[in-house]
Amino acid sequence: MALGTQIAFAQQSSTRSHWLNSPASRVEALAVLQTLNANLLSNASATLTLDRWCAAHKLAPEGSKIVAQRVRGQDKPADEHIRELLTVGPGELIAYRHVRLVCGDRVLSEADNWYLPAKLTAEMNQALDTSDIAFGRAVQALNFTRTNLSAKLLWSPLSEGWDMDGIVAHETSSPSLPPFLLEHRAVLKLRDGTPFSAVVESYTDNVLDFPVPQLLSR
Repeated sequence: MALGTQIAFAQQSSTRSHWLNSPASRVEALAVLQTLNANLLSNASATLTLDRWCAAHKLAPEGSKIVAQRVRGQDKPADEHIRELLTVGPGELIAYRHVRLVCGDRVLSEADNWYLPAKLTAEMNQALDTSDIAFGRAVQALNFTRTNLSAKLLWSPLSEGWDMDGIVAHETSSPSLPPFLLEHRAVLKLRDGTPFSAVVESYTDNVLDFPVPQLLSR
């Protein structure tokens, strides 16, 4: 919990990028957000996707990798829906992990993860129990696949109907971002199609915390 507080303070004190509230900047923000959304949906591992996003947008010192900050004391027992997704009965053990995925001093996502220890190796289970390794990195050797259940845009820089009605110019200097911008729900599966993990991933406003892209004339 102390580590979580330190990271939260680091985030608050970091220099935030200021996306302008102009129509052009709002279109840029939407394009960037949808690019991240597409990258996440087209790759099995959110961890490795965030590794690449963090590096490409210089959100942390060079060479930084995603680590999982465990959030303890907020366990969510697997309900009937989770057991249906994992195709297991009431007697089979389902482990739970709530983490913040951090790159440098920025929390890029929070994730709830219900998984089946019996489907993992002893080494994988030990790493997940005793270290800050992200789940996708811990189980990478399984060469798993991902079935996306839903992808929800929690915030849009543009109002509904902008493509027909136009974009309203705002007076304030920068748009106000909510804490979370995207939410994904998915099931991870072994190569034979056996599910072993159900995840709910919420991506924070820190995914946009980089210098605002410039529109260049050619």
